[in-house]
Amino acid sequence: MIETITNKEDWNFLLSEFDMHDSYHTFEYHLIAKSKGENPILIKYVENDIIIAIPLLIRDIKGSAFKDATSVYGYTGPLSKGINNSFDNSNFINSLNHFFNENNIISVFSRLHPYVPNQTHVLKNFGAIFPMGKVVNINLKLDKTIQRQNYHRRLKNHINRSRKNCSIVKVDSYEGVDKFIEIYNESMDRVNAEKSYYFDKKYYYNLFNSTDFETELLLARDNESKNIISGAIFFKKNGIVQYHLSGTKSDFFHLMPTKLLIDEMRISATDEGYHTFNLGGGLGACEDNSLFRFKSSFSDEYHQFFIWKLIVNEKAYKNICDKNKITNKESNFFPLYRLKVFI
Repeated sequence: MIETITNKEDWNFLLSEFDMHDSYHTFEYHLIAKSKGENPILIKYVENDIIIAIPLLIRDIKGSAFKDATSVYGYTGPLSKGINNSFDNSNFINSLNHFFNENNIISVFSRLHPYVPNQTHVLKNFGAIFPMGKVVNINLKLDKTIQRQNYHRRLKNHINRSRKNCSIVKVDSYEGVDKFIEIYNESMDRVNAEKSYYFDKKYYYNLFNSTDFETELLLARDNESKNIISGAIFFKKNGIVQYHLSGTKSDFFHLMPTKLLIDEMRISATDEGYHTFNLGGGLGACEDNSLFRFKSSFSDEYHQFFIWKLIVNEKAYKNICDKNKITNKESNFFPLYRLKVFI
């Protein structure tokens, strides 16, 4: 049986049914992260003692009667209860296919969650699941001394140096949020980041005021100049810490404050009883770049990151691709009809 949930109370009540869920699954994060024209929905499937829930954003496809679905920025995918290795997902597939067709949803894309169990099992033989590289976890269940021993030697030296030169400030006002926005935008400008990496002020304020999950914003201050030189946003929910965004002023790279910010969060989150600290992966989910090397210097514990792609209506999908004059049919972009013109 399929049920759709679109209100906060029912959404978060359903999340409470699952032992393992995260900030990115919450109703509030979906409201904050969605773009104009995207409508959050939580699809609930029940079969005997089995419950499956999939959060998605539903979008209209301009110039047609069809829609598609995508996931929020972050890690989501299906949550499940009562699943074991003998689970036969054929009824689930049939029910969800029927739901998508009934609602004119022709394709579905979702990032999956590296730490939530059974996601690939639930989606087996339903569209395609692609490995997209690894993400780095600091295992907060280990003793803090062991955690630090697992740091690469060079990282330990950098953090020691940064700790001598910087102080960490936990943000408790909009003034601190504004300071982070300034630093983050400067960092994105410096690397010529795509438009999707920029957010308006309302986005940050909503994160700061979130109640479904905790947003913790840490800033680093240079002890000599007293300037705020770096910042990082972390999400905390249900035993999981997510490293979400960060930025550093160009003139203070040599102090390596981001490393200190992550280390400070590791220490406090361990003390608070969190078990997982996801640093994420490399740029474009690639392991062969400086971002992944930076993150992997904190830990050698890696988890595989997957994405899920499903074409529900092949004919409509092809027709819209043709209508939008998509010629690069070999591209991995999905859905392909959004490759040139985002509609």
